[in-house]
Amino acid sequence: MKKILLFILTVGFITSGIAQKKRKGPDFSVDQKTELALKKMTLRLDLSERQQKKIRPLLAERFTNRTKKMQERKANKGERKKLTTDELYERQIVNLDRKIAFKANMREILNGKQYERFEKNAGRKAHKMKRKVKKRKKKHRHNRNEDGDMDMQRG
Repeated sequence: MKKILLFILTVGFITSGIAQKKRKGPDFSVDQKTELALKKMTLRLDLSERQQKKIRPLLAERFTNRTKKMQERKANKGERKKLTTDELYERQIVNLDRKIAFKANMREILNGKQYERFEKNAGRKAHKMKRKVKKRKKKHRHNRNEDGDMDMQRG
C-alpha cells in the first residue's frame, strides 16, 4: 500500500514538473520571421507579387522593433522600475502612432476586400492576445500579506 502511494505521488510530481516547463518556440531571425509572416499573409489575403514587395519592408521593420524592445526588456529585467504616468503616456503614444502608420500603409497597399480580411484577422489576433495575457495574469497573481511580503496565489 505504501509503495503504491509512493509511486502515485512520484508520478504526480514528475508530471506536474513537466507541465510547468516553459514551452519556447524556435528562435527565428528577423528575416525568417518576416518571410514566414509574409507567406501567411499571402495565403490569408491572396497577395500579388507587387503587394508582397511593398509589405515585406513594413513587416521587417515591425519585427526589428519588436526584437529590439524584447532585448531591452531582457537587459533591464533585474532593474525594473515603475514608470511615471508621463513615461507611460509617451510610450503608449509612440506605440499607437506606430500601429496607425502600419495600418495606413496596409490600407494603401491592399484592396478593399483584402483590407477587410486583414482587419478581421487583426481583431482576432488582438482578442486572442488579450485572453492570453489575462490568463497569464490570473495564473500568476501576486497579493501582499500583512508583512508586505509577496505571496503567490495560483488561480
